[in-house]
Amino acid sequence: MKMKAIVHTKYGPPQEVLELEEVEKPTPKDDEVLVKVYAASLNAIDKIVVEGKSFFIRLTTLGIRKPSHKILGDDIAGVVEAVGKKITKFQPGDEVFGISTWGAFAEYRCVPEKRIIKKPKNISFEQAAAVPITAITALQSLQKFGQIQQGEKVLVIGASGGTGTFAVQIAKALGTEVSGVCSTSKVEKVKSIGAEHVIDYKKEDFTKTGQTYDLIIDFAAYRSIRDFKRILNPKGRYIVIGGSTRRFFEALLIGPIISLIGNKKITAKIPIPKEEDFIQIKELLESGKVVPVIDKIFPLNKTPEAIQYYLDGKFTGKIIISMKE
Repeated sequence: MKMKAIVHTKYGPPQEVLELEEVEKPTPKDDEVLVKVYAASLNAIDKIVVEGKSFFIRLTTLGIRKPSHKILGDDIAGVVEAVGKKITKFQPGDEVFGISTWGAFAEYRCVPEKRIIKKPKNISFEQAAAVPITAITALQSLQKFGQIQQGEKVLVIGASGGTGTFAVQIAKALGTEVSGVCSTSKVEKVKSIGAEHVIDYKKEDFTKTGQTYDLIIDFAAYRSIRDFKRILNPKGRYIVIGGSTRRFFEALLIGPIISLIGNKKITAKIPIPKEEDFIQIKELLESGKVVPVIDKIFPLNKTPEAIQYYLDGKFTGKIIISMKE
C-alpha cells in the first residue's frame, strides 16, 4: 500500500527541495507500533536539515552530499493502527503521541513502544503533536540539568519559542518565580502563560536590570557566557540548551572552567527523552497546568511553506502539520 509523505532528497530552500509524494506504507516490526498520523510538529532540526547549511551537522548526522533521512519530522500524534508481536502497552484504536525519530511528515509511521504514550483526553491531536521534543527538553532543562527548587527565581531566554513556552509553564507549575525574555510582539503571550516578569530584549538589556536569578535556561543563546555570571545568585546555574553553535560550545567547553571559580555553574546540555519524562508531561497536560501554545497549523501538502514560516522566525510556540486536508 501507498501513503502520502513529504520527501526530502537534497539541501536548499524548503519550497525547492521538499515534495509531496506517494511512498510505501510502513509495516511494524515485532517491537513497533504503526501509528496513523493525525498531526506532527516542526522542531529546529527540521529547518537545519532542509537547508543543510551546517557542515558539522551534515558530517555527523545528516549526510554530507544529500540527506540521509528522506522524510523529516519527529513529533507525532495519532491513532494506533497495528502493533508488533512483542507490543503489550498498546492496541489498535489507542490515541497516542510521542517521538518518531524522523518520518513524522507522513500519513503513517512505525514507532518503538517506549517512544509513545497514550494521549490525554483533554487535548487535541494538534496540541499533542506540539508536545514531545520541546516539552521534554523544557522539563529536563529545568529539573534534570537545572535542579530547579520551589521558590527560586528562574529566567527563561527564548520564552516565546516552542521550548520556551513549555519552560515558562513548567517552571510556574513547579512553584518558581518565572521571568521570560522575548521580542516586543510576543510579550503579552509570554505574560499570558504565567511569566510574572517579561523583558523585551529589543528595548532592555536583561543582564543590566539589576535582577539576579537562581536558574537561567537559555534556548536562544547569542551572548557570551561571561555576561551571565554576574546575574546569577550564589549557587546559581546558567544552562545553554539552544541558540548559536558557537555559544553552545562556548558554554560546553569553557563554562565548566569558569565554574571552578566560585559557586556559580555554567554549562550546556543536550536533552535525551526518557519514558518517565513522557509520564510527567502527560500529568501536567491532564492537570491543565501546561497547555501547548500553537501559532499556526498547515496541511501536509503545505509543509514547505510551514518550514519557511519557521525560518522567518515570527512564530510563537509551535507550528503544526495536520494530515487533514
